[in-house]
Amino acid sequence: MSENNGYRCGYVAIIGRPNVGKSTLLNRILGQKISITSRKPQTTRHRILGVHTSTRSQCLFVDTPGIHFGSKRALNRAMNRAATDALKEVDLVLFMVQGTRLTEADEAVLKLVEGSATPKIAIINKIDRVADKGQLLPAIERIAKTGSFQQIIPLSAQTGDQVDELLSVVEQHLPVAPALFDDEQITDRSLRFLVAEIVREKVMRQLGDEIPYGCSVEIERFESDQGLTQIHALLWVEKPAHKPIIIGKAGERLKRIGSDARQDIITLVDSPVHLQLWVKVKRGWTSDERAVRSLEYADDTFGQPRAHEPDDS
Repeated sequence: MSENNGYRCGYVAIIGRPNVGKSTLLNRILGQKISITSRKPQTTRHRILGVHTSTRSQCLFVDTPGIHFGSKRALNRAMNRAATDALKEVDLVLFMVQGTRLTEADEAVLKLVEGSATPKIAIINKIDRVADKGQLLPAIERIAKTGSFQQIIPLSAQTGDQVDELLSVVEQHLPVAPALFDDEQITDRSLRFLVAEIVREKVMRQLGDEIPYGCSVEIERFESDQGLTQIHALLWVEKPAHKPIIIGKAGERLKRIGSDARQDIITLVDSPVHLQLWVKVKRGWTSDERAVRSLEYADDTFGQPRAHEPDDS
């Protein structure tokens, strides 16, 4: 960890509507997957802290749930709170859109971001999908017209194009301060949390549009002994009809979810993994404030470093 004069450290929120590539950008910056991704909107439910440390700075990126409007479910309200609260608690905001135009959802988030006094940079993602870069001009002009952003940076989180440029600009906007985390730490989340997120990612990728987003994962057991990591995970769904959908015919879908998750978990914990999954019903949990807190958001804050301790029990 650098103690040189001029070292910078600060929190940076990545804000935008669902599915614009916020988690992909965080994973690209860190060079490691800590925030799950899928083609489905609202994949990210928590604020995920990613720590990028260099000789000049420590950038503490906060990947927020996509902001969306109109839903009255407790889960959606909690996700929106996690995202909007970040605007008040960080040193810099990255407002992310994608492609050549701003959607109505982008405009709504833009209006919210404009109301924040925090310094802001706009990101136009997925430029690798735009053959004629001149087509980006309307989006750039719309954002520039607000006068709210210090800079607008087109990039591709998927390919990494212009991501180094973004990091350089972010560094310049951070306060001069010592690093808060150890050099080797890349998140404040526990292994138990990351494992639960990996399992949930595989559920979302397997299910397509067959089931609403009323699935949560709870790790009941996480033990490492003699080089083997044993994990028991509960998949909570909110309706009895959802349970057989996740399990699949003769349990085949649940087996695929477990097999796919196990591969990522092996990479994460660097040991052989025995993973067992069960599916249970908690009726209407996404609309129940208490259930949302118990299953999803009991520890969804940031501000002070949390130890990234192993979950051995």
